[in-house]
Amino acid sequence: MKNKLQVKVLGSGCPKCKKLLEDCQKVFDKKEIQVDIEYITDIEKIISLGVISTPALVINDQTVLSGFLPSRQELEEKIDKFL
Repeated sequence: MKNKLQVKVLGSGCPKCKKLLEDCQKVFDKKEIQVDIEYITDIEKIISLGVISTPALVINDQTVLSGFLPSRQELEEKIDKFL
């Protein structure tokens, strides 16, 4: 792993947002990578990060996805780009 990843899942607390959080943790667990995932539900903080549609995933201050729940495989592919 290049550096320690800073991972944020952004959402309103809806089922899709919670599923993204759960799926992220499963991907990191599968890869045996320990990472703290910050779950942000504060709308003002979400907007300050430049995200207007949730669920969203931000890794190392880069928005990786926004506005949809990806398949686990697609999520894994997006995370792999940071490893």
